Amino acid sequence: MYKIAIAGVISGLLFVVGLSRAEQGLTPPAGCQFETPAASPLDAVLEGLQKKASELTSYECKVDYLVSQPLLESKTHRTGMLYYARFDQRSYLRIDFRTLQQDEEPQQEYREQFIFDGVWLRRIDYQTRTVERRQIAEPNKPVDAFALASRQVPVLGFSNVADLRKQFDVELVPSTPQESPTFDHLHLKVKPDSAYKDDYTAIDFWIDRKVGLPARVTAVGAEADIGDIYEIKLLEPRVNQGVDKSVFDISAPEGFSLETIPLEKQQVEQ
Repeated sequence: MYKIAIAGVISGLLFVVGLSRAEQGLTPPAGCQFETPAASPLDAVLEGLQKKASELTSYECKVDYLVSQPLLESKTHRTGMLYYARFDQRSYLRIDFRTLQQDEEPQQEYREQFIFDGVWLRRIDYQTRTVERRQIAEPNKPVDAFALASRQVPVLGFSNVADLRKQFDVELVPSTPQESPTFDHLHLKVKPDSAYKDDYTAIDFWIDRKVGLPARVTAVGAEADIGDIYEIKLLEPRVNQGVDKSVFDISAPEGFSLETIPLEKQQVEQ
């Protein structure tokens, strides 16, 4: 341990000396090499995640979504599919929930769809036969569909990773013997001024090292006295294997009522 500490001090001194010589227009002695400080384990994980997210052109997986309400001693378990793709410098995301299980009751068919296109969020509820179209951004300023979806369902880590540091205090959690060594575990504490402050207090997600993207996310709701817990698992992912654009072209089913909420109305209400 002492050797490591001393080596770190020496490396730091050499770096400072190198800077001083550069400022004076001097060159280092022949044969003297300066090493760039190695990235921290957290930085290395985030850099790898950013690389994978920036390379993402399409993504498809099964979704397993569990909402636990300790105060009510209730659990809601839903399953479905998730589709994501980029077309013409714009991103699209669709989440199809197909089943529902409430507590210990039998699983039943329960259809609900969320479609994000960077400007509009559409929610289609086949039980109430309703469609809601909610504008989230200006048409000429679309946001990433994954970033937009993360306010509704905790699917973080697929868009701009730099934004994670802005919105959260990020910590790399050391793995335990009980955890699989094939995952990197990140703990995110919501900052007081974060855009997520009204949604969550803390989020944990596990990055599959083989895929390089999140495979499981657990979030704690913002209402501390309630303490709802949201857990989503992304199973059997298909990365950059193509998703047809028609997957995101869903019209309001015939006979469903439609409500449109423009951005201007939301801003006035706020």
